[in-house]
Amino acid sequence: MRRTTLCILLFAMLPLLLPAQSVKELERQRKQTLEQLEQTGKMLKQTKRNETATENKLNLLQKDIRTRKQLIAGINSEINALDKELGELSQRKTTLQAELDLLKQEYARMVEQSHYAELQQSPLLFVLSADNFNQMLRRIRYMQEVAVWRRMQAEQIKEKQTEVEEQDNLLRQNRKQKQSVLQMQRREQDNLTRDQKKQQRMLQDLKKKEKDLLAQQKKQQAKANELNRKIDDLIKKQVKKDANKQQTKEEKLLAGGFEKNKGRLPWPTEKGYISGEFGIQPHPSLAHVTVNNRGVYIQTTAGAVARTVYEGEVSAIFVSDGQNVVIVKHGNYRTVYSNLTTLYVKTGDKLTAKQKIGKIYTDPNQDNKTELFFQIRKDTDVLNPSLWLAGA
Repeated sequence: MRRTTLCILLFAMLPLLLPAQSVKELERQRKQTLEQLEQTGKMLKQTKRNETATENKLNLLQKDIRTRKQLIAGINSEINALDKELGELSQRKTTLQAELDLLKQEYARMVEQSHYAELQQSPLLFVLSADNFNQMLRRIRYMQEVAVWRRMQAEQIKEKQTEVEEQDNLLRQNRKQKQSVLQMQRREQDNLTRDQKKQQRMLQDLKKKEKDLLAQQKKQQAKANELNRKIDDLIKKQVKKDANKQQTKEEKLLAGGFEKNKGRLPWPTEKGYISGEFGIQPHPSLAHVTVNNRGVYIQTTAGAVARTVYEGEVSAIFVSDGQNVVIVKHGNYRTVYSNLTTLYVKTGDKLTAKQKIGKIYTDPNQDNKTELFFQIRKDTDVLNPSLWLAGA
């Protein structure tokens, strides 16, 4: 009977436990999103300290707006989950209070029973007034059982009172948490409105520079095309060379391990965000202009380093537009890290996952932008890195 009662109680509490986990998960996501906003804030601070609108500032601001919208949506979900949890906590408290009242009533009724009243007046007389020895033994056992039942009832009442008090504390904590989250929601909504107004001003300012921006975009695309041509030529030569020899066991294992980690590879930077997606993408500020990226651009903070996403061997290093490019081979897969200054590796080096490759260039002519261009290739095929990086 007791086990059945316990199962019923656990089943009744299950809906209460699930939203609590959901609130914790939403809170974890909120903290994660706030960290992303902090990173973008640091990058904005590292831009040139003036009010001049630049594409870099616009990109960072647009990322800030997207992240803040995500944060507000998460906060709204958190508020809804807290409301649900508060309702269930309140209902649970009402149930506990009813159970406590019932226990007290049962205990009071027992005290009022005649035999129990006699025991309270003279337990010894109750025993000695037995008609025979067997009745005396039965009365002694009865007294013992009543004493045990009384202790159990007293303990149950005490435990139930403790549960009611704990439920009260949970309700107070949740109400306090909800108030805190509501204040954050209002604050972030104000910040979003401010950022959106700033975005509109920047777009208007950049519209006036459209001719210069178009010329700059053509120049950047020409540099990207030249970089991709060099990477293509080098990798084609490597693949052709590999085709003339049998793949070693180590190379097969590397390729297999790399492939199995699709969607779970660590980022080539410790922090940052994808500022340029793979494939044909609309230009952030120029209407009817697209860019074609054969990898992803990852913007990070000044002083950041690039790191390998998987163990492998440095198969090539070359210079493009004054900056270093490193190709790391993982069997028949290759990862490419472009726009590096100081290098920490050389051709032929065996690297482990997350090993530092080189410092990422901070461009003073691009509003101090610190951006890594990252590619993944399978033989000569160009792959979308966002499908391979964890959480991309």
